[in-house]
Amino acid sequence: SPVTSAGPVFWRRLLGLLPGRPGLAALLGRLSDRLGRNRDRRRRRSPWLLLAPLLSPAAPQVTSPPCCLCPEGVHRFPWIRNLVPEFGVSSSHVRVLSSPAEFFELMKVRIKHHVRRAIVLNCALGERLQIERQVDCLESTLEKSLQAKFPSDLKVSILLDFTRGSRGRKNSRTMLLPLLQRFPEQVRVSLFHTPNLRGLLRLLMPERFNETIGLQHIKVYLFDNSVILSGANLSDSYFTNRQDRYVFLQDCPEVADFFTELVDAVGDVSLQLQGDDTVQVVEGMVHPYKGDRAAYCKAANKRVMDVINSARTRQQLLHAQTFHSDSLLTQEDAAAAGDRRPAPDTWIYPLIQMKPFEIQIDEIITETLLTEAERGARIYLTTGYFNLTQAYMDLVLGTRADYRILLASPEVNGFFGAKGVAGAIPAAYVHIERQFYREVCSLGQQERVQLQEYWRRGWTFHAKGLWLYLAGSSLPCLTLIGSPNFGYRSVHRDLEAQIAIVTENRALQQQLHQEQEQLYLRSGVVSSATFEQPSRKVKLWVKMVTPLIKNFF
Repeated sequence: SPVTSAGPVFWRRLLGLLPGRPGLAALLGRLSDRLGRNRDRRRRRSPWLLLAPLLSPAAPQVTSPPCCLCPEGVHRFPWIRNLVPEFGVSSSHVRVLSSPAEFFELMKVRIKHHVRRAIVLNCALGERLQIERQVDCLESTLEKSLQAKFPSDLKVSILLDFTRGSRGRKNSRTMLLPLLQRFPEQVRVSLFHTPNLRGLLRLLMPERFNETIGLQHIKVYLFDNSVILSGANLSDSYFTNRQDRYVFLQDCPEVADFFTELVDAVGDVSLQLQGDDTVQVVEGMVHPYKGDRAAYCKAANKRVMDVINSARTRQQLLHAQTFHSDSLLTQEDAAAAGDRRPAPDTWIYPLIQMKPFEIQIDEIITETLLTEAERGARIYLTTGYFNLTQAYMDLVLGTRADYRILLASPEVNGFFGAKGVAGAIPAAYVHIERQFYREVCSLGQQERVQLQEYWRRGWTFHAKGLWLYLAGSSLPCLTLIGSPNFGYRSVHRDLEAQIAIVTENRALQQQLHQEQEQLYLRSGVVSSATFEQPSRKVKLWVKMVTPLIKNFF
């Protein structure tokens, strides 16, 4: 029935009515997903799905809690602060990067000039010359800190994935061992091992394939009080000809402190690399694959959620003092009182997704954004690996906003031309894309939901995230940027993080708009003719296998 089809949308709307109840909100999210999956198993989606937005109740008017970042009504998304900390910054501290070369140059400069802390969250480090140079720069900076006249408090924390970071004879571990051996008091290398890879499965799964069970996939690079958020790994192609997205948050100490605490938390539940290339568990922590799985996940959930909740409480108190004192200070009064920071016009929200630990914040907020987008709003969504979850597909097909979805053409997929089974992965994505396109057409949604394929000679495509344009606006007011791909692995298997940036500043909105335009200008619109091209022919065995393996990539 149409009421059943509208179920996920209806439940998502209830999230806005739950200030301060993230646990209950997460429960509703899981119920919604389960209802959606059961419904789809029973039958194909009904055309009644088109009526879901009409049958759903009107979007609730969410009122700001008493301790909020800014006076009520400053932006359209105050409900996000009910689940995560809210960081108000000046837009002048936010810079959108556009190219791998720009990303590389910024990384090189920051590594050379940081003085107190450096943090790298990544899957693994690359093995080529540019990465070795980056490690050399880090070593040089550490060496200078030891030779300084005054004691240095420089700390370096590196969080990688165990399976990907240990792959092959020369890997991330072997590359970082000299740093650990020379600077044991200043360098910490943590290797996250998913609790789902254990026992016989761990013994039988070969390298490269074992990482499909779950990864540390967060990409954050932090130097002192500045943070780079991206979906890019640290390997040569990401510095040259692999297109991704990147945002630089300069001199944002509260954001930097949050990610420092998050790295410490995930690092504490990870394996610690030692100078002799062995690994150890932090004292008192359950082993991720030898210990009890439920006990490990419970401890990890508490460690990470403590970081999120304490930061949220801290930000509420800080901004309650700033904006809800007996009389609001003008900027001139604040400057005279010694607070020279400009009033925020941009807000940063960290969105964490760690489903193995039952942390689903990014999933809840992303689905709510898609649900609440009004008719006439435009959402530009991009992913290097097009494999949307069932819940995301339902929302794209059953809600009101216009969608422009950018994905990689087979030729710019990172697996294109790979040997063995991996070489068939681009074809599997083509098969998934074609199935989704057929569904769009069967529902008559071609005008509202448009697929576009990125193509650039000699390049690969890895950009992910979204831009939200309110109805009637020519510029975006919100973007999501970080590591998630909107696929099954991102939601259910990997550790992911991105940030929502909400801004009222026209210059920053223009930066985000230009970023979106630059990516989409290198794309072509998908039509029925697209799948008639020779490069879109999918072998029968790939079609048969894809439904069985799509939840692993």
